[in-house]
Amino acid sequence: MTDGRTLDILVVEDNADARATLQMLLELEGHRVRTAESGAQGVERSTAPLDAALIDIGLPDCDGYDVARRIRSTPHGKTAYLVALTGYGQPDDRRRAEAAGFDTHLVKPVDPDALVKMLARRG
Repeated sequence: MTDGRTLDILVVEDNADARATLQMLLELEGHRVRTAESGAQGVERSTAPLDAALIDIGLPDCDGYDVARRIRSTPHGKTAYLVALTGYGQPDDRRRAEAAGFDTHLVKPVDPDALVKMLARRG
C-alpha cells in the first residue's frame, strides 16, 4: 500500500481482464476505484469526485480522446489527473493525447510499478 492519500480513480477499459487487473492493483494500493466498460459509461461515472482516471484510447463506442475531452468539461474532471492507456506510443499519439486533455500517456502493457509510483506522486 502506498504512503500517499487514498485517491478516487476511474478506470475506463473495455477489456474485462485488463479492467479487473487495474482495479485490483489500485485497490490493493488503498485507492477507491470505480470502473466503466465504455466511453459513455466512463463519462457518466466521472460526475462523482475524481482524482484520476485511466482511460483506454480504443473503446467500442467512442475513442478515449473524446472521453477525456468530455470528462475535462465536468466539474470534477477539470482538475483530475487523466492517463491515456494505449498500444500506440509514437510522438503523434502522445501529442494527440495531450491535445485531448490527458496529463500522461502510457503504452500498454502498463508497468504496474510505474503506474503505482506515478499515482503516489499525485496523492
